Formats: sequence, structure tokens, C-alpha cells
Amino acid sequence: MLTAGSKFRAGDWVEVRSKEEILRTLDENGQLDGMPFMPEMLAFCGQKFRVYKRAHKTCDTVFPVRGRRVVHAVHLETRCDGQAHGGCQAGCLLFWKEAWLRAVNGLSSPRIAVPLQSLSAQQNAPNAGCTESVLRERACTPDPDDGSPVYSCQATRLPYATSSLDWWDLRQYFEDYSSGNVGFWRIFSGLFYSAYYNLSIAGIGLGRAMRWLYDSFHFLRGGKLFPRTFGRIPEGQPTPAATLNLQPGEFVRVKSHQEILRTVDVHSKNRGLWWDAEMVPYCGGTYQVLKRVNKILDERTGKMREMKGPCIVLDSVVCQSRYSGCRMFCPRAIYPYWREIWLERVAPPVGAPRGEEKTT
Repeated sequence: MLTAGSKFRAGDWVEVRSKEEILRTLDENGQLDGMPFMPEMLAFCGQKFRVYKRAHKTCDTVFPVRGRRVVHAVHLETRCDGQAHGGCQAGCLLFWKEAWLRAVNGLSSPRIAVPLQSLSAQQNAPNAGCTESVLRERACTPDPDDGSPVYSCQATRLPYATSSLDWWDLRQYFEDYSSGNVGFWRIFSGLFYSAYYNLSIAGIGLGRAMRWLYDSFHFLRGGKLFPRTFGRIPEGQPTPAATLNLQPGEFVRVKSHQEILRTVDVHSKNRGLWWDAEMVPYCGGTYQVLKRVNKILDERTGKMREMKGPCIVLDSVVCQSRYSGCRMFCPRAIYPYWREIWLERVAPPVGAPRGEEKTT
């Protein structure tokens, strides 16, 4: 029997509780354990979803990037559409506290045979004053200095709804595996890469040789070149641009790693946008354009930021946290942003599924 203290696993089927049930779990700020329930999430009430990943940890992008521990939460295959947050186009994967979900009979694994038992006494207490209107009020408040809108969401509040998680805490990797989030081979490969990378930068004179060795024999494991390779353009020189005017639904091929390195500077940036190691696994793959992104929330300030030039988001192309030392195997699945110069338009592949992923 799955109790209120039990944990869902990746692949389990759940049903989002009704709006009324969820509102009874929230405090006067529309939060549970510091995690906001956002107005965009109301549309999913009463619907059934498969658990994408257990959100037992995450990455904090508000303060210096770091790993954070999350309790009693999962990710479903649901993303924020930004309607209550100024039309933010980041498309963040939503956090769902387990108190907002119930197991689905007959659709989940045999381990989950019945719905969740009654919620805790706190969760069943009379409504503490939270209503749908409170959720919307908390989502956007005026800046006391200039009156401009300041938005609050799960991303901006993440540091306050989580606790510290050190990269060397091995329990997180056991939970990565036991939760079904990550397979054994991925964990082994990730930890091997982490050890290899940290040895290469340890200042013992092996860095250049180790990178050469990695690049020389990467083909034996079907992988890419060394992920954290810097760009070719000297600091201070302009980086190139391309205008393809890509639209949602079109197919593109991600250029090779070597081609992209010729478009970024020694800090791995192209016109201010960082080329990240987590994007390397997708090099050479064919994907469908999901959307053009023009504005996103600044997670530190809560203010809306307009991009100088639109970026591209590709369907099913997300950060897999393969190479991020302090937050390895983070399940948050953030969309990376692509410059059009890193892509080339191609005809739709014959029989290719939507958002086909190229593995390494």
C-alpha cells in the first residue's frame, strides 16, 4: 500500500487531485513546504499522468548554480505555459508535491495497488485562507520602487523550497537509480566522466593529455568529443550570427560539435548565449523546432527579460545533467536555448517520430 509518506517512481501513474483538495494543502501564500502551487497548474487538476522523474533533487539557478534536495515531489510530463507569469516562454518542468497527487488503480506498477491514504492532519486542516485568487495575486506583485511587475514562481522560489545537497552525498545517486530516474550505465558513465574531468583540471599537468586521449578514443564508446571544450574565437572578437527564421514544426539538424566551436568564443559564448556541455549529446541529431523564445523570467529578480534576438527551443531536447558536476543527473530537464547558427534546416525525416532524440 502506498501511504502519504511513500515515494512515487518514474513510470508510475498518478492523478492530480481536484483544485479544492490542493487548495486545502496550501498555506496563505499558496505554498506547501515553500513550494508554490502556480495558477498554470490548475489546468491539470483531475487529469492522469505518468511520473516522468522523481524530483528528489534539483539545480538551483537563482544563486550560484548548485544542487538542492527536494522532499516529496515528482515531475510529471507537464510544463508551465507562463500564462500567469507575463507569458514567460521558458517552459519549465513543473514540480508536483506528492500531496497534490493520488495513485491510479490499475494503471501503475503493482507496488501501487490503492490510492494514497488520507493526507496528514496539516493537509486536511480547514483552508488557511488560500484561494485561486490568492494564487494569482502571489504570482505577480508590483515592484515597490517603480511599479513594474515582479513575478514569483517555482523557479524563483526554488532555493527556499529546498535544502542543501552536496555532490559527494552518495545517497542521491542510489536514489537516482532506485527511483527509476537513471539507469545503472548512465550513472557509471557519469561518475567516470566526473572523475576523469576533475583529474584533468587538478593542476598536475595531465589536462591536455587527458583531453587528447578522450578525443582520440571517444568513437570507441560511440560518444562525442570532450564536452567541456572551449570555443575558437579570441576574447573581444565578435561572434558570428545566422538568420534562418525557424518556425515551430520545422526540422533542423544540430551542427557538429567542431562546427559549433568555431562560432563561440574562448568563454564558450555566442553573442552572450552560453554553449553548454549539456548540449553536446545532441550534436548531429535531427529534431523538430518547438518554439521561438523571446522573453523569459530572470529567476533572481523575478523581472521579465526580453532577449536581444530570439532563441530556439527544440522538442524533447533537454538538459540531461550528464556533465554538471555539482548537480549530476538533476531531473529538472531544462530546455537549452539554441542560436540559429548552431542549426541547419532539413527536410522532415521519413518516418521520424516527433522530437527524435539522438543518444550517445
